[in-house]
Amino acid sequence: MAAPSDRRAAALETLRRQHIELPSWAFGNSGTRFKVFGQPGVPRDPWEKIADSAEVHRLTGVAPTVALHIPWDRVDDYSALAAHARDLGVAVGTINSNVFQDDDYKLGSVTNPDPKVRRKAVDHLLECVDVMDATGSRDLKLWFSDGTNYPGQDDLRARQDRLAEALSEVYGRLGDDQRILLEYKLFEPAFYATDVPDWGTAYAHCLELGEKAVVCVDTGHHAAHTNIEFIVAFLLRAGKLGAFDFNSRFYADDDLMVGAADPFQLFRIMYEVVRGGGLAADTEVAFMLDQCHNIEPKIGGQIRSVMNVQEATAKALLVDGDALARAQTEGDVLGANAVLMDAYNTDVRPMLAELRASLGLDADPMAAHARSGYAERVIDERRGGQQAGWGA
Repeated sequence: MAAPSDRRAAALETLRRQHIELPSWAFGNSGTRFKVFGQPGVPRDPWEKIADSAEVHRLTGVAPTVALHIPWDRVDDYSALAAHARDLGVAVGTINSNVFQDDDYKLGSVTNPDPKVRRKAVDHLLECVDVMDATGSRDLKLWFSDGTNYPGQDDLRARQDRLAEALSEVYGRLGDDQRILLEYKLFEPAFYATDVPDWGTAYAHCLELGEKAVVCVDTGHHAAHTNIEFIVAFLLRAGKLGAFDFNSRFYADDDLMVGAADPFQLFRIMYEVVRGGGLAADTEVAFMLDQCHNIEPKIGGQIRSVMNVQEATAKALLVDGDALARAQTEGDVLGANAVLMDAYNTDVRPMLAELRASLGLDADPMAAHARSGYAERVIDERRGGQQAGWGA
């Protein structure tokens, strides 16, 4: 049986190597369908988004990569953009495609009944693999808004055939060390039938594709009361959990700061990640934020989200696995639950402050950011031009 001090030491070692990827779009102006509130100092291009991402990593020490969104982050020279990231101490991570904003995609992209539209969509996905080649990225994240709004609008089975055909072509273009992350979403904007509505659909397509296709679990893309930690446990057991998109959902998919709505859920998810080996030294599970910051400061919102993931992870790592297994074997319902609750109710902030000190970081990244003057400096430097946001 591991002593509490041993569990704490092991937890610190795991937390030291934890990586949480940041989304470039979270540094731009983004928000709700009602209104997007602009803020001074928002990046005007991918170069400035990466600079802000590097600032978050400098303060937290665990956010060394930034995901790009194409075409929102399109540049003439992706190799130069990757070099820019390296110069700032970070790297380009996941490449996210966009086949949902063009007018051509009104009836779908890769599942559209028009073969010309499908060709356009697949060509964009292949372009994203080219970006991966230029930036050294491992993962291509695919999310499709494809679906139908009315019964009879299109053939549901034919749409699955078209989806499989498109995925197969893109899969065949991947390099040896590249992967597809297939994301799913319950609904929106297709309100009758969504073509990739749940983890089961994504899982089935990934199984058909092969080892280089895995599922991305977005914590906001589920029906109310869905047991997300069960999905995580299942996919880890099957070797098909590729990545997370972390955010909080108050209604359907609000993309708010992870841990804001239900920190206990985030803890439960991270416990299953720990239990399933998703935090092992050789893990291939990617942990990413997928968020929008409409009324809160962009950089501060990302820092706080990283800290929330760290806290949930630390608590999950402190679960007494031996005591939990013993209670489960004995059928001790309350005892087993108490083991989890003891870990969840632990104040891990001093432990994380110790971790940051050992990394040469400030114990409080939020306070360090406020003192740094970075926000004031970029407000002054980024006067003029067009701020980045959805679509730019």
